[in-house]
Amino acid sequence: MEILNVLLAAIAAYGFGAVWYMALAQAWIKASGVAVTEDGKPAGGVIPYVLAFLSALIVAGMMRHIFSLSGIETAGSGVVSGLGIGLFLASPWILTCYGFSGRSFRLILIDGGFVTFSCMIIGLVLTLF
Repeated sequence: MEILNVLLAAIAAYGFGAVWYMALAQAWIKASGVAVTEDGKPAGGVIPYVLAFLSALIVAGMMRHIFSLSGIETAGSGVVSGLGIGLFLASPWILTCYGFSGRSFRLILIDGGFVTFSCMIIGLVLTLF
């Protein structure tokens, strides 16, 4: 059953990412400077999407492990713990890497917001079942 929870949490985070980046597509493209195709979509094909799902799966699996060891079982504690992981563990690394590479603060906010809310969603889904 835990494998199913991890898979569902990864799917939920991946789905959230799709909505997040569709809503912020133009701002993200401008802030990231990513190459785009003729139709204005980021170039790169399917590989970034596969990697994004694998990343969500890895994060969900590790969060399940942390939650299990820490006794995090309720939806409320899952949301708060996920928020903490995203805001105080994942986002500072984005800030560090982007800061040293001279990326814009807007990109830091977009991508940091994504990882923070994704971890929150993963935390919720992991504790719902």
